[in-house]
Amino acid sequence: MSFASCSWPIWRTDDFTTCFQSDYLQILFPLVLISLSLLHLLLQTIYRNVRLKRADGYDQIPDHRDHTEVPPEEDDCISTDDDEGLSINPNGGGRLALIKTTSKGSIVQADTPPAQDLLVIVEEVAICGLIAANIVALVTKTYNGHGQLAAIVGLVSWVYVLILATLRLFLGNTKWRIPRLWNHTASIYGFQWLFTLIVFRSVLIHASSRLAQILIIVEFCLTTLLFGIALNTRKGNKTVVMEWEGKIEPSREPLASVLSLLTFAWIDPMLWQGYKEPLEIKHVWNLLPRDKSATVLANYRQVKKTTSLALHLTKYFKGMLIIQCVWATMGGLLTFAPTLLLKAILEYVEMPASAPRNVLWLYVILLPLADLVRSIADGQALWIGRKICIQIRSIIIGEIYAKALRRKAASGKDTVLGNTDATKETKLEKLKRFFRLKKKTDKKAGAQNGDVVKEDAPKGADEQANLGTIINLMSVDSFKISECTSYLHFLLAAAPSQLLVSIALLYQVMGLSAIPGLVIMVFLLPVNILLAKGFNYTQRKIMAATDKRIHTTNEILQNIRIIKYFAWENRFSGIVDEKRRNELRALRNRYMIWALAVAIWNTVPVLITFFSFLVYTKVEHKPLYPSVAFTAISLFMLLRVPLDQLGDMIAHIQEAKVSVDRVEEFLNEDETEKYEQLGPDNVDENGKKVIGFKDATFIWGGKDAIAADGSMAFRLLDLNVEFKIGKLNIIAGPTGSGKTSMLMALLGEMTMTQGKVYLPGGRSREDVRPDPATGLTETCAYVAQSAWLVNANIRDNILFSATYDEKRYKDVLVACALERDLEILDNGDETLVGENGITLSGGQKQRISLARAVYSNSRHVLLDDCLSAVDSHTAKWIFTKCIKGELMKNRTCILITHNTTLCAPLSEYVVLLDNGRVDAQGTAEDIIASGKLGEEIRTKSRPGSSDVSRVPSRVPSSVGDESDQTLIDHNTNGTNGTTTANSTNKQEKPLRNTPQELKATGAVKWPVISLYLRAMGTWWFWVIAFIVFGGQQLSSVASNLWIKEWANQYTSGLESMSASGTYSSIASRLSYSSWLSPAQFASVTSSVKSMSFIKPADYSATDVPEVNVDYYLTVLALIGIAGAGLALTRDLWLFFGSLTASWKLHNRLMSAVARAKFKFFDVTPLGQLMNRFSKDLEAIDQEVAPVAIGVMSCAMGILITVVLIAAITPGFLVAGVFITGLYILVGMFYLRASRDLKRLESVNRSPLFQQFGETLSGVTTIRAYGDERRFIRENLTRINTQARPFIYLWAANRWLAFRTDLLGDFVAFFAGVFVILSLGKIDAGSAGVSLSYAIGFSENILWLVRLYAMNEQNMNSVERVKEYLDVEQEAAPINEKNRPAQDWPAHGAVEFVNYSTRYRKELDPVLKNVTFKIEPREKVGIVGRTGAGKSSLTLAIFRALEAETGKIMIDDIDIATIGLQDLREAITIVPQDPTLFTGTIRTNLDPFDLYTDEEVFSALKKVRLIGPNEILPSTTQSLLSSAENSEVQDSQEPTSPSSPTTTNKNIFLDLSSPVAESGSNLSQGQRQLLCLARAMLKNPNVLVMDEATASIDYATDSKIQETIRDLKSTIITIAHRLATIVDYDKVLVLDHGAVVEYGHPHELLQNENGNFRSMCEMSGDMEVLTKAAKKAWDDKKLVDDE
Repeated sequence: MSFASCSWPIWRTDDFTTCFQSDYLQILFPLVLISLSLLHLLLQTIYRNVRLKRADGYDQIPDHRDHTEVPPEEDDCISTDDDEGLSINPNGGGRLALIKTTSKGSIVQADTPPAQDLLVIVEEVAICGLIAANIVALVTKTYNGHGQLAAIVGLVSWVYVLILATLRLFLGNTKWRIPRLWNHTASIYGFQWLFTLIVFRSVLIHASSRLAQILIIVEFCLTTLLFGIALNTRKGNKTVVMEWEGKIEPSREPLASVLSLLTFAWIDPMLWQGYKEPLEIKHVWNLLPRDKSATVLANYRQVKKTTSLALHLTKYFKGMLIIQCVWATMGGLLTFAPTLLLKAILEYVEMPASAPRNVLWLYVILLPLADLVRSIADGQALWIGRKICIQIRSIIIGEIYAKALRRKAASGKDTVLGNTDATKETKLEKLKRFFRLKKKTDKKAGAQNGDVVKEDAPKGADEQANLGTIINLMSVDSFKISECTSYLHFLLAAAPSQLLVSIALLYQVMGLSAIPGLVIMVFLLPVNILLAKGFNYTQRKIMAATDKRIHTTNEILQNIRIIKYFAWENRFSGIVDEKRRNELRALRNRYMIWALAVAIWNTVPVLITFFSFLVYTKVEHKPLYPSVAFTAISLFMLLRVPLDQLGDMIAHIQEAKVSVDRVEEFLNEDETEKYEQLGPDNVDENGKKVIGFKDATFIWGGKDAIAADGSMAFRLLDLNVEFKIGKLNIIAGPTGSGKTSMLMALLGEMTMTQGKVYLPGGRSREDVRPDPATGLTETCAYVAQSAWLVNANIRDNILFSATYDEKRYKDVLVACALERDLEILDNGDETLVGENGITLSGGQKQRISLARAVYSNSRHVLLDDCLSAVDSHTAKWIFTKCIKGELMKNRTCILITHNTTLCAPLSEYVVLLDNGRVDAQGTAEDIIASGKLGEEIRTKSRPGSSDVSRVPSRVPSSVGDESDQTLIDHNTNGTNGTTTANSTNKQEKPLRNTPQELKATGAVKWPVISLYLRAMGTWWFWVIAFIVFGGQQLSSVASNLWIKEWANQYTSGLESMSASGTYSSIASRLSYSSWLSPAQFASVTSSVKSMSFIKPADYSATDVPEVNVDYYLTVLALIGIAGAGLALTRDLWLFFGSLTASWKLHNRLMSAVARAKFKFFDVTPLGQLMNRFSKDLEAIDQEVAPVAIGVMSCAMGILITVVLIAAITPGFLVAGVFITGLYILVGMFYLRASRDLKRLESVNRSPLFQQFGETLSGVTTIRAYGDERRFIRENLTRINTQARPFIYLWAANRWLAFRTDLLGDFVAFFAGVFVILSLGKIDAGSAGVSLSYAIGFSENILWLVRLYAMNEQNMNSVERVKEYLDVEQEAAPINEKNRPAQDWPAHGAVEFVNYSTRYRKELDPVLKNVTFKIEPREKVGIVGRTGAGKSSLTLAIFRALEAETGKIMIDDIDIATIGLQDLREAITIVPQDPTLFTGTIRTNLDPFDLYTDEEVFSALKKVRLIGPNEILPSTTQSLLSSAENSEVQDSQEPTSPSSPTTTNKNIFLDLSSPVAESGSNLSQGQRQLLCLARAMLKNPNVLVMDEATASIDYATDSKIQETIRDLKSTIITIAHRLATIVDYDKVLVLDHGAVVEYGHPHELLQNENGNFRSMCEMSGDMEVLTKAAKKAWDDKKLVDDE
């Protein structure tokens, strides 16, 4: 008989043929294996030698993006995957890799596996034993078939393995080592074991001779030993380098054995830790070095991108994707193993005589084994997917972040990313109109764009994504893309392989009758895709609606103080309700599509079975045996899964593609021209160092950005300025003349249309070395107008990662007058700044920002109006001690300021700007002499600069107490401030960090669940729900019993197949699976995998009785349709309930928060509140209901399974008890750890987003400091921190899946064993039911555990919302019993009577027995140091603080007795922080349309936003006519500002001019004026002003003061600038919450030791102030005398 030509079939009843065993298993396969291994080794060696010779050929090309590259000092941890063959694969590499894998600040520990060499020696001994056995076989000629040849091949192959093992032993740690030899030996052991296993079984059943049996048993034992060693020792059996980063433990994955990798046992220690105590982020292991973001990005950037991003990523990850697909295909094919085995078992049960009993045992053992292999394959495919997932996320977030640091500063329009059709003309016009705010500027408010670039970076480049979009790209799109990759293998491998196999099997079973079923299936694919698209569409609609609602909510919460001061809560809640309605409407549509999908999913099996059986019985006239029926049903069910997955995945991939394109579009946007403009250094053509401009013209946005109305964007024209290096230079000019723009231009942030700019700022800070003499570097430091701080403590903000030098640090604190603030703050410089610095007052933020610049070692410091937010004597202190002090010696300082009286005389050089052009420049003396800075300053003698030289050791106590209280009014979402500092912060500290973590641990409490259930509906709602649920479950059982009846009709002759129950298993699974994602759908099938007996059993036709097919088919169809209908009703009903709950909970949350006390907003960070309104509400809206339905259905399915199996084979219950115990154990382990990991993952997502937002708003500052690399490093760390819990959470999920599969296979195995044991006692039908249910069991359990965990997380959201439903509420808005008169307060007399109050019970009072009276129409100024209680006084008037003792009377009504709304509508406040809403100028001044245009314009005129001689537009005449022809204007000579040819126009003339979010497109001064106008418009009788004019230039301020003096109302002003209040009727001096002085300023100034007098002296304007006070006193006397 010739070699390898065995006759077919090779399987005879119970064993393989001898021919196959000897020719293939013992000769051919081993030879192929050995030769492949040898070939691979040879190729590898050749390749390495070639590569070594070529290695030193080339260098990497440098890249201009070096500012945002992965920072160089991390390069040393970038280990490529084949280090010259020295693999640093998952297991770290050999000794040569030691140096490479360390990254900065990490400790490396080499970990050697136990008994490393001993094991290799054991292997060698075993191999020698095998060689001996083969020699014996060769000599004695024992083997059958080609026995000699088999023995020779065995000998050769084991000798080869011996050589490899010896090489491993001796060359392992030398430089001649051959890489990855272990992989060769391990694979050879594995395959040889498989081959020997088959021969071994055959020898046991039919031994040919005693010797052969002994030899093969020996061979099998030794091979098993070798294979066992390979499986259970560390993969590669070599030393692994463990890298400790700080305290973070490295991952155990590299230490794992193959077996442990396949079963995910390596994650055990972490799960055990999580089981014992709640996991914290420090317990979560680190990522593998090659999964860390720096490594991933560095490797990714070495591959040049030539195609679109989507293709590029696919190509980059092709290796991993291919391996993933191989695993997935394997898993897909093995899905059918249980089905086929079941068929074989059942056929055997029908005819036990057909084969020996050992075959049945073989099948029953193979049943769980095949499923285990499938489980491992699926687990590996998904795990590789998750690995790709975190790498892709690192790449995308890293690239977006680097790009964000390179983006242009200010811009024209926002792009809508991914919006392809925006190119149509009309859309463009709309865009232009809509974004006109970016373009229109005004005559005096050039700053409107001039200051656009306040640090809170403006929006968007000529076309640029705005901040929200970028954060979305990072939070939403990157997640979508990475999620999609983790399931990609379904589409590419698993689904196609399953489709092919199941179609082939179906055809084999049913022949042509399978076709109608297949046709319906195919039709289902487009329907599925449509549904998925509909789903995505509604999802997008929901997201859009949610964005709108969240945006509104966010604005409301940001400005909640204003809204409460103006009593606007109801009106704004109405707006939010409207948005919420739209959102729930979108949600309802989505739920309908969902329910429809479920209904289709439930109807399809009915349709398919109906049509296929119809054709089979009516057209082909074949008898429908149970074997055929159930096989067909099971295959159709199996087929539905891949089809459904395909539809779903195609839709997912389309979504991900859109996201990739959006990201790519953003990555291709314009970048800043800073580095080109500034170049490496600031040397001009003559070679001397310069800072300044040469013939330069700059514009915001693109080179020729033109607004829709034809005016150019704000420009700086024809600059020729050379600042004095090493000296103080000043830039001054009216509000909106382009001062900020000038600094921006100097920093290279504006677009330069011509000329040159010089400033040393083009190099990264880390590349510049300090000058040894002065310790300064040629870099810049910059202080933005609205201070930008990072969310860290104060010290970190000042150091900004420079080295800490104690003396210098102390000096800086003193110079910036921060000492006293730090004493007041409880934690000193450890106080956390909070997001956007919410814990500090404006002045503190500004001074910290200044301290950062002064502390830095930069030689050039650019300050943008850093004196505006502090009061006058602090300003003087900072100017003399800091800006002119020792610390700034030899440093260039360019200062923008309004306070020229203080600064100009001591400066070297002054530049005056007017409307984008230089009005005058020169030395300070010249400019002052020219009179351009006003008269006062000329007459003042120039003070000597004597106090410049030494830094004072202490700040006098009165300095640094600017009156800007941090208290409530101050910052939009400020946290409580300095007033009550000492005592408050003790309680504050824990509060500050905790609320984020107030996440309940452990199971969810009942009150939370009942809250949700009650919100869904009353008792009748639940009664109906229960009926529908029950009905749906019953229908599934009914259809089952029906099929059993039908089957029994056929087999009444042979009692073989009552396969009832099969259907119920299917249906019970269906009822919930539709809720789950495709990955989870496998569940459905498995229940069905059961009854496929692929070829019908052969019954002779005579046995078949006549059966009324029509009758059975019709009833079956009816039952199916009824079930589907009930499922649809059930879903719609529960969804209806969940929508009701969503609406109720949101309403209650909104009203609870809107009516909360002020102090609630002091302690609660905005981000945390927004989290409730976004993340938690989203979970309540979209997750809770579906998951809960899933949990119930799973539980039902499990119950049915257990009952059925126990009913058929009672013996099973014994095994069942043990298995259940194990399940509970696995579930408990998993639940605890996964809950913590999930929580950590979401908690660590926020710092990532938060740092992202922070960076975006501070891009200009970061670039000015040249500190991009540090922020990139920081970002990479945060990506890693977020990926850690994420990847281990998925490892835990895979761990759970494998364990439940294993236990499920136990169930199947025992069910099989009991079937064997009770052979003859049970019929095939019952056996089928029992086994089919047993096979489907594990899926149900898996989903029960996972869904239960999800349900807990969702209920967690309900719990977090509930926490805020119970916050303390304010008094009632309207007190019906006691309503004041309509015109109250008619006079406006305000009287405090023994008034005391405190912020919280446990704190000291902030106002103590304050008593004073303000007569009607009096104007009173309130002054005092920081913490004196000035702001608390205003709060008291508005009842933001309730009285503890005493009362406040306004027009003789005690304000505590009336409703809050009545009180707050009657009096008005202008807050310290100007708060504006998105909208137009009109909606900001008059949000509820209560006033006419004329009234609005007159208010704008009062605050000088519209000049006295500007023509108001008639309502018809559009503004366009007044737009100048922008082409001409360059050629004109700069004319005087008032002439009509100036370039920038006034946006306030058009009430529909847009206002961006929080007014970011207006300058700080304009915002304050707008808020003032809003107050004027109400024409109140009592007006409270809190620092309302801090950022306005003095000229405008004095004009406004005139307006205020003309007002016929009582005015209470808290002031920084003493000049504003020195001519008021009264001044109230507060100190520590008590009244110290109260009287006319002139009188108070007479008192030599008075507090007021000493303040005036401190401010340095004593003469001016006394004059003004005297004049006011005299005027008043005159009036009185008259």
